[in-house]
Amino acid sequence: MSDEAGGRVFFSNVRRSMEEEDEIILLSVGVDIGSSTSHLVFSRLVLERLDNRYIVSERTVVFESEVLLTPYLDTDSDTADMRIDAEALGAFIERQYAQAGIRPASIDTGALILTGVAVRRSNARAIGDLFAAQAGKFVSVSAGDALETSLAAFGSGAAARSIRENARIMNIDIGGGTSKISVCEAGELVDLTAVDVGARIVAFDADGRVARLEAAGRRFADEVGLKLELGQVPDPAGLSSMVERMAACLLQVVQASTLTPAVAQLLRLDPLRNVRMPDVVTFSGGVSEYIYGLQTRSFGDLGAQLAQAILKRVTAWGPRIASPEQGIRATVVGASQYTIQVSGSTIYIAPQSILPLKNIAVITPELPLAAEVLDSAAIAEGVRTALKRFDLQHGAQAVALCYRWHPSATFARMDAFCRGIIDGMSVLLERGLPLILVGDGDIGGLIGIHCEQELKLANPVVSIDGITLKAFDFIDIGAMLETSGAVPVVIKSLVFPTSSAVGLREGKTMAAMASQT
Repeated sequence: MSDEAGGRVFFSNVRRSMEEEDEIILLSVGVDIGSSTSHLVFSRLVLERLDNRYIVSERTVVFESEVLLTPYLDTDSDTADMRIDAEALGAFIERQYAQAGIRPASIDTGALILTGVAVRRSNARAIGDLFAAQAGKFVSVSAGDALETSLAAFGSGAAARSIRENARIMNIDIGGGTSKISVCEAGELVDLTAVDVGARIVAFDADGRVARLEAAGRRFADEVGLKLELGQVPDPAGLSSMVERMAACLLQVVQASTLTPAVAQLLRLDPLRNVRMPDVVTFSGGVSEYIYGLQTRSFGDLGAQLAQAILKRVTAWGPRIASPEQGIRATVVGASQYTIQVSGSTIYIAPQSILPLKNIAVITPELPLAAEVLDSAAIAEGVRTALKRFDLQHGAQAVALCYRWHPSATFARMDAFCRGIIDGMSVLLERGLPLILVGDGDIGGLIGIHCEQELKLANPVVSIDGITLKAFDFIDIGAMLETSGAVPVVIKSLVFPTSSAVGLREGKTMAAMASQT
């Protein structure tokens, strides 16, 4: 940053403590508003410096909230316009903060996610905006099938187990509206999908009458010839047939290399490759409570029946069934603990008041950076091509440019790089948007200083390093951490689908996705 009074230039924060910056301790919150339940987890994260970046060395859950049945308005409606009760959720969130003894202002980072069917409600965006403001200064709003599946894979412990047991681990997270399947090997998420199978695609009142009916519920009922109508008690035998059909569809998704057309239409992501059987299967999500015998109470849905039908089929399939580290809380623990990275501390932010930045689209242009003499025109063209590819060339929003620097940070090479980047981003910069650069090396500070001091760029500059991103990511960049001079970065996938149709796939253009965040 720049010290205008003294004329000096500092990397990152003048209050950096060299003694303390090798370790950063953050308080993180995960908030999960799901089809069936909503809850929070607060975690303490310890990050240690490794070369030019920080890695999470310790994760500790410090408070687990109560589990709330997600409240809905318009409960007599069977359409996707049935809305989440924002007021009831707000009161619940406030109560959990109070019980934890944690003030929203003390939260450093985290993620709020709307998951499963909940994200498809007509007021999902409004719910997200409400809770993002309420839950702390740097809590991101993220959701979507791929992200939720990833969070469950890490939060359930499947990724860690794959290292510990040197095995192929499949985690099946069964919620109220969808099931998310992840496959982990050597600590990495190697395959994932999501399918419209869940415990609350049909819900019942105290007298057994249908009180809520999702599109997937109608679909499964039609397939087995079961008549489901709001306010009516369904035929028990027909309902059992429907549950068996749901379990059979889920097992086809996790087993088969080729799906029938009917099952393929239930997918919300690309199908699993299913190259070989997993060594171990774990279950998470609300339905897992029944699978492992942790819950016997009925909540007016298909949870208990669905659990037994799925367990029977997976047992017959053959992989060893193990207990997860987290069951019903897997996604929210993943949101609390696995969405954050922290930048290196040799970064440049001017002015610091530009932070925090939220929902910034990421581009990863192909840049010719290997040559000793860099071509500014070629770099600019690479940037423009990347912007056009994702329909971001009009300058309607800020964009983060991720680059991978090659050795030799000479003045001439940095100058050519910065000139090319500024030229390629000219339409955005002419609109007054900040220049946001994210590198994986250790020259973020030098690049930022060069853009402002040497090239006299008048726009705000955010140049950070120690972070690796990919195209289609969205990021939040938080306020600077005073003792380290680093900034927290939350990496997010896409959020609010525009349709509640069964089998909606993720895969919109960047512009369409950006318009919803």
